[in-house]
Amino acid sequence: MLTRRGVLGAAAAAGAWLATRPLHAATIDIEETSVAALAAAMQAGKVGAVDLVDAYLRRIAAADKQLHSVLYTNPDAARDAAALDAERKAGKVRGPLHGIPILIKGNIDTADKMATTAGSLALAGRIAKKDAFVVERLRAAGCVLLGKTNLSEWANFRSTHSSSGWSGEGGQAKNPYALDRSPSGSSSGSGAAAATSLAAACVGTETDGSILSPSSCQGLVGLKPTVGLVSRAGIIPIAHSQDTAGPMARSVADAAVLLAGMVGADPADAATARAPKGADYLAALVAGGLKGARIGVARKKFFGMNPAADRAGEDALRILRDAGAVLVDPADVATDGVDDAELEVLLYEFKNDLEVYLAAAGTGVRTIADLVAWNDAHATEEMPFFGQELFAQAAKKGPLTDAAYRKAVAHCKRQAQTIDAIMAKHRLDAVVCPTGGPAWLIDHVNGDAFTGSSTTPAAVAGYPAITVPAGETHGLPLGVTFMGKPWTEATLLRLAFGFEQIAKARKPPDLRPTVPV
Repeated sequence: MLTRRGVLGAAAAAGAWLATRPLHAATIDIEETSVAALAAAMQAGKVGAVDLVDAYLRRIAAADKQLHSVLYTNPDAARDAAALDAERKAGKVRGPLHGIPILIKGNIDTADKMATTAGSLALAGRIAKKDAFVVERLRAAGCVLLGKTNLSEWANFRSTHSSSGWSGEGGQAKNPYALDRSPSGSSSGSGAAAATSLAAACVGTETDGSILSPSSCQGLVGLKPTVGLVSRAGIIPIAHSQDTAGPMARSVADAAVLLAGMVGADPADAATARAPKGADYLAALVAGGLKGARIGVARKKFFGMNPAADRAGEDALRILRDAGAVLVDPADVATDGVDDAELEVLLYEFKNDLEVYLAAAGTGVRTIADLVAWNDAHATEEMPFFGQELFAQAAKKGPLTDAAYRKAVAHCKRQAQTIDAIMAKHRLDAVVCPTGGPAWLIDHVNGDAFTGSSTTPAAVAGYPAITVPAGETHGLPLGVTFMGKPWTEATLLRLAFGFEQIAKARKPPDLRPTVPV
């Protein structure tokens, strides 16, 4: 098992080992290179998966000393890549992800030499007994697990004054568009690594905003699937009502191909049995996909969050109209009182779900109360900047049979009903709005200074949403979100792809120290 302190040395060592083997005559530039282009280069014999692992490990070693986005690199990545290269040589290609190196968030179980800790020192060195189901799916699809990414510790459910991207294990992850700005979270390292081409694409997880917000703040496409499309088994939980893993990538096409490799029915997660079978996400990437689409504008609450986000949102609406979409403006999604109910649900489910996970994992800490005590005993390392108010609140909650929990769940279910109602009334394919404001300054004294977010309606409903780069302010990326009804990921990908091909808003980062003002 590797610690954060050893990751750069391990990457360099792996790169040195790989350097002893001959490379193909032709190589490929991995910066901003799509999954499809990498696959085509391997199929043409220009490079192999081992060469790609080498290139990405070298890039991690060079760039991540500034970003702190990678917790560990996988000591077996080159071995796994070599096995996949041998399969390709023998005529077996598993699909479009065969040999593609990816990074996954540090709260996803892998039964290998990498620990799964959610960034907490309380779980340091803990090796999972088996792969998370989503990891099984990705390995079966031919992905090479390059390593694990840093995150907001415990997926940002420890403190009310946290700094997104900080964990006791990995330190503070940085935003590659301005190193003094937050990467947002909790999939902070996945966002920074994908944006900086430290992997072909990355996997994040979301309960509310943890894929969409860091993707928007770091110039990425981030897709939060319908809860149940991707198995939650083997992922350190917050709340089963809202948790899901999803892709974070530099393009809609890359997000679509990664999503296709993640989905599947899992007996260990009953929600996956409800997902429709046979969706073709790559087939959704068609030219002219916006023409005739009916898209509502969630204007009342999600415009007015931030002037720059509003400008990007209005520009996006013009693009949609010009491309032939029919806009219903406004088509507002009610969110009255949902924040308090959501927090109540998350606190109850966090205590229940995490304690079930910890008991099965066989860790030294088995309850939220154990974690509170452990953090108090190791406060210098674990709580140098912010505390554990959410842990303390969760520890006091009772079982999921409590009336307070059932009341909060009922309130949250009405969020789904409001989305259903507005979409049915106007016969909508999706609802669009700005994702949020630009990245804020990292502040370990006061914590995050959010400038608004539109992630909660889809999160609370368990519905899908996708954010796409839509503009920038002072060099900081901004995104727009398309949200839809359950299991409409293909529709959202079609709309997002159509928008992306016209807007062409993504720009690669340059790791500036700060924004020019």
